[in-house]
Amino acid sequence: MADLSNFDVNCAGNPNNNIFGLPFNEEESRLIILPVPWEVTVSYGAGTARAAEHVFKASRQVDLFDPDMPEAWKQGFYMRPADKKLLLKSDYLRKEAELFIDFISRGEEIKANKFMCKSMKDINEGSEYMNNWVYEQTSDLLKAGKLVGLLGGDHSTPLGYWKALAEHHGSFGILQIDAHADLRPAYEFFKYSHASVAYNALEEIPQLERLVQLGVRDYSHCEWQYICNSNYRVITYFDRDIKARQYEGETWRSICDDIVDHLPQKVHISFDIDGLDPKLCPNTGTPVHGGFDADQVNYLFRRILESGRKLIGFDLVEIGVGENDWDANVGARELWKLCNLMIASNT
Repeated sequence: MADLSNFDVNCAGNPNNNIFGLPFNEEESRLIILPVPWEVTVSYGAGTARAAEHVFKASRQVDLFDPDMPEAWKQGFYMRPADKKLLLKSDYLRKEAELFIDFISRGEEIKANKFMCKSMKDINEGSEYMNNWVYEQTSDLLKAGKLVGLLGGDHSTPLGYWKALAEHHGSFGILQIDAHADLRPAYEFFKYSHASVAYNALEEIPQLERLVQLGVRDYSHCEWQYICNSNYRVITYFDRDIKARQYEGETWRSICDDIVDHLPQKVHISFDIDGLDPKLCPNTGTPVHGGFDADQVNYLFRRILESGRKLIGFDLVEIGVGENDWDANVGARELWKLCNLMIASNT
């Protein structure tokens, strides 16, 4: 373990140290943050492939005292450098995807265009490559006894991690905080689209016992049907319904306890930052008005911890990149909460 005798927790974050200015290396750290610089299939705004470097920089401004879990950081958090080859692959395929999305949006026939056929094939194969890369990285970390947090990138990035968790832990549930349901099969002809990650998880991971979605407010008819026909394997708390319950006098604590009651014992938190009010994440890829304040989500996290459920992993995705790095500052603080929660849940 790192020598903390000369580390002043009250000082400004040291730029020579790792995430949050903490003086840990990977070997010393209990929790490893894996950045995944990928945004090939985003269907509106781009930039999230480079979010990790912005969050890393903003993290130095986060005060390390968390009144809920004041000592958690001492077990060590470490963020790996972003993989440059993966980022270059994302950049290249993103350009192809932009041309492809524009092509199909005009109603053109894919089969009649050899270039578009090749682009679709390349993009789908690239997404499979990314999934396998994430699976291998996270699987190795879990086997080494590390706790793992994933930092996107778009929301397609954690699928390989979820598969590694399923192998390592068996049956588990996912709490998805999101403006979108992400239940579209092969959206825009991309099998592993950011808009399909929940669908792919349910179809490909039999150990996924239940998906509890929270804050969804932009979804398609086919996604609605999928939820209705899931035999309660998917339970969705739509944003409008949550607000209606509050308008009619129900407390947030009561709603949170209802949400927690539907979670299995082992839980992974999948936090798409667009689940928050866009005032907190204005540069996220697909912003939708409505959503939560950060304090509401953090309160729910505390209720999960207090319920005795075990947090086995988390991903934080779709953080945007803007001129003043406001998104990164909010993202860094939510990442800090999630890291502390992981330690507290596994102590």
